[in-house]
Amino acid sequence: MVLGIYPILWAIHYMFYDYKGYGEKLFVGLANFGRLWRDDLFWNAVGNTLIYAGGKIAITIPLSLVLAVILNRKIPGRNLLRAIYFMPTVISTAVISVVFFIIFNSYNGLLNQFLQKFGLLSGSVEWLGPKYAMLTVIIVAIWGAIGNYMLLFLAGLQSIPEDLYESASIDGANAAQKFWYVTVPLLGPVMQMIILLAITVSLKGYESIMVLTEGGPIGKTDVMFLYVYKLLFPVSTGSVFIQEIGYGSAVGFATAIIVGLITCFYFVISRRMNKIY
Repeated sequence: MVLGIYPILWAIHYMFYDYKGYGEKLFVGLANFGRLWRDDLFWNAVGNTLIYAGGKIAITIPLSLVLAVILNRKIPGRNLLRAIYFMPTVISTAVISVVFFIIFNSYNGLLNQFLQKFGLLSGSVEWLGPKYAMLTVIIVAIWGAIGNYMLLFLAGLQSIPEDLYESASIDGANAAQKFWYVTVPLLGPVMQMIILLAITVSLKGYESIMVLTEGGPIGKTDVMFLYVYKLLFPVSTGSVFIQEIGYGSAVGFATAIIVGLITCFYFVISRRMNKIY
């Protein structure tokens, strides 16, 4: 408990100071928040976070559900397929990101080589360049998350009694009708939990982006928690960021408030889902 509370109190204390990790601590009151309000880099990171989280959730949740429905059936090798799809969840994010960096590298990446070999590309595509960088990091995030949500959906599907499907079949329901009127409503509680988990994880995610792009190019993939990290721990000696403990703490606090507000908004929507299901 102490290890959880102390860092929060430490950050709250420092967000009222101008402190760069060394030298004198200068009390500035709410000046860090005034600076944050005018900080274009922060608001760019907020916008990128919403795009990143929205794209990841919009694709991962439906795809995970479809995979869970398919792998819940008695098909050959389904246990092996479940293990394969779940594997990215237990692999280090840093390792996964390095592998995908090799795949998506603009000049000698495996993807460009593969597409050029089969005549699908005439030249190299900058997958980590300004045009495609956000799409690339979303694809990597989907690949890493889909197995975890698929497993949770599988647990929900296996809790649905087979009698309900048999009754629906007797009433003349086809496969699509059984899915929409039996499976989806009964998965309501599980889906609420999965969506909440997906929202919080996606809004806080930055590790793979840090390895793949460091928030670049030109801030195209900079997200909130990566921005906080770069303020508190500049990622390299060539970074434009310098260590700013005070301002970084203020940005971290504002970021936590934004995540909390989005989560509260989801809880309001979730209550309406409870009435439906």
